[in-house]
Order: sequence, then C-alpha cells, then structure tokens
Amino acid sequence: MSNDGVDLEKRRFLTLATAGVATVGAGFVAVPFLGSWNPSEKAKAGGAPVEFDLDKVEVGQMVKVKWRGKPVFVVRRDENAISQLANNASELKDPDSAVETQQPSYVDKATRSTRPDIAVIVGICTHLGCVPQHKKETEVSWGGGFFCPCHGSKFDLAGRVFSGSPASTNLVVPPYRYLADNTILIGEDEGEV
Repeated sequence: MSNDGVDLEKRRFLTLATAGVATVGAGFVAVPFLGSWNPSEKAKAGGAPVEFDLDKVEVGQMVKVKWRGKPVFVVRRDENAISQLANNASELKDPDSAVETQQPSYVDKATRSTRPDIAVIVGICTHLGCVPQHKKETEVSWGGGFFCPCHGSKFDLAGRVFSGSPASTNLVVPPYRYLADNTILIGEDEGEV
C-alpha cells in the first residue's frame, strides 16, 4: 500500500485533536455524575451542628432555631425566672431530671443548662410531638415556660413537665457547647472538636 497523497502530519494532528476533545467531553460528563454521589446541601445541613449568636436573645425572650429539622428554643432567663425554677419543684413530674436520655450529662439538673441564664431546649412536646408555645412569667400563673395547646401539657422554663400534664417526660435538651461567651454550637457536645 502506498501512502501517496496522504498527509501523515495532518492525520496525527486530527487524531490527537479528536482524542483531546473526547477526553474533555468525558470530563464534562464525569464531573456531574460523580458529584451526584455526594449528599445534597440539604442533607448535609440536616444533621450538621448549628451555630447561634446569643446576642440575638434579650432577657425574657425566646428565639427559635432549627436543628435537624426540629425547633430548638433558646431562652435567656432573668434572676427571677431562675429562682422560680427552684420554687416549682414540688409541682413537677421529674424535678431532678432523672430521665438521663432527656438531657446531656454535663447540664445542671435543676436549670437543665450549662449556664443558668441560657436554656437550650428542643421544642417538641414529649406527649404527641406538638410544638409548645413560649409563655412569659407575666402571661401565666405558673411562672412561665412552655404550654402545648393541643393537649394542655405545661413545662417550666427549664423544660421540666408539670404534674397533671399529658406529657410524661421533660422536654429534651440537645447537645450543645459554647464556642465563646455569646456563641453556642447546637448539636455538638462539650469537649467535642
């Protein structure tokens, strides 16, 4: 066979150019395909810890934060509210927070927090999963806390359930830790890094 009339340099160039375009094309197809194996941003955020600035919460106020799709109540308690926690112990089902699965071991059993003035509580009623409403001390006769309007469960400002309520256990305290004096990380225990 004769190579008469065939430009070998041109053929090599076209072969290399075609291979280069095919390689780039394969990369454009492979990157989105391989990227689809990663969890979505929504899935990552669903279980990720949430950083919260406590400067957003004034004394006596509650702010709702979303963590793992659940409402988390962050409450700044004043001295009166903190002293009320000790006064209503005789009216509670579990004043000593004996159900260990309801709060991390490092929180104080009476205030159910690491700092008396800040409460961090999952806002889901332990009766049937409703979201209780925050009630200030001045709005109710029982010292304030949380009230579930669906079935009448009452919780104090530490999330402890009152006797006579349909809910059987205290509200859950999620794992959390302080990153700074006024910044908490909800979803990560003390000592974790």
